[in-house]
Amino acid sequence: MSLASLTLDASFQAAFGPGGPDLQDIEAVRLILHGDSVVDWHKLDLDSLEKIDRFLGLHSLDLEDPRDHERLRFLHKEAVHYLEEHLSLSFPPGLRDPSDVRDVFLQASRYGGFRRKQMLACAILKLMHVINHMEAADLKLRTSVSEVHLIELAERRIMAHADRMRAEGLPVVSFFGSRKTRTSVITKLLVKTDAHATTIFDKLRFRVVTATRADILPTIVWLTRNVFPFNYVIPRQSQNNLLSFSDMVRLDPRLESLARPEVEHGLVEGPLIPDPNPFSGSTYRMINFIVDYPVQIDDVLLGGAMRHHQLLGRIVYVMVEFQILDQETARRNEEGENAHALYKARQRGLVSARLKKGGLGPRTRSRSRRKAAEDEIRDTEPDREE
Repeated sequence: MSLASLTLDASFQAAFGPGGPDLQDIEAVRLILHGDSVVDWHKLDLDSLEKIDRFLGLHSLDLEDPRDHERLRFLHKEAVHYLEEHLSLSFPPGLRDPSDVRDVFLQASRYGGFRRKQMLACAILKLMHVINHMEAADLKLRTSVSEVHLIELAERRIMAHADRMRAEGLPVVSFFGSRKTRTSVITKLLVKTDAHATTIFDKLRFRVVTATRADILPTIVWLTRNVFPFNYVIPRQSQNNLLSFSDMVRLDPRLESLARPEVEHGLVEGPLIPDPNPFSGSTYRMINFIVDYPVQIDDVLLGGAMRHHQLLGRIVYVMVEFQILDQETARRNEEGENAHALYKARQRGLVSARLKKGGLGPRTRSRSRRKAAEDEIRDTEPDREE
């Protein structure tokens, strides 16, 4: 057996375990690669209580904890109330008042026969997703917790997963995190036409470099099973100009039979998403996406904030960027026009041009922005040397 085959087997076993991949894994990867939203989904594939508990665990929810059990039931009731009052939907007793809220997940994952109950279950879960996210934002505003503290909590938890990933045999060459410096944030704001701090998504980011391209899909699956909930991947913030889903599947024949029905129905395949960054080299390749990462804030829920936790929960979200690529692509991304020094120089060129001359409005095309930046680099070269 070749070294490549051994590596592929290692990543496959570490990511999928003895049960192998399932449709939920495939759907989660599709969501990430295409920047979609779970609100547009029409099915779920969490078909066992074990899978549901694992999914809830990614949200820092443990149904053995009475507080989390109460929180989940509250979200369910709020979702049903909205759907009944505002959309005039009616629900059978098993969905309207289930003895175990996990039954709604099971109903949303069932196929065949009359599908009305399955569709209603999906509608409830979508509303629970939206309400939970909305109330987490409200909780964040009502507490005195700083963004720096939340980022530190998220960073520690994710780096612990990085150690576990290596221990479980994922062929990951490197997994490291970084935070944007104050200078980097200022530069990024100046090169964006919508210059607001809230539009900086990647203050905390992690780069995962795999041994080979064939290891990318198992690595993404491992992350969705162990690190972050797939449903909080932020829509329309994904970039993928490295590998299509079908390309990933062809790298491992064990995935083809599982993915084929999805591809044939147009549910998985889609175009690559080009790098929107005008300062990157034309051959720069990567998969990156933004996740709202859940952080439990029991340590800061004091005084008045404690009174809100029953209604608003005890979880807030931190935006985290994940960048995934293989080591050969990582090497090429540092060559020629892709070199990081040239990337930063192009950014500085545009910043200088915009501050000195202005005129780079929201309709400016990326090519024009890049040309203006490069012209400014040439114009200001003597100044930098001085």
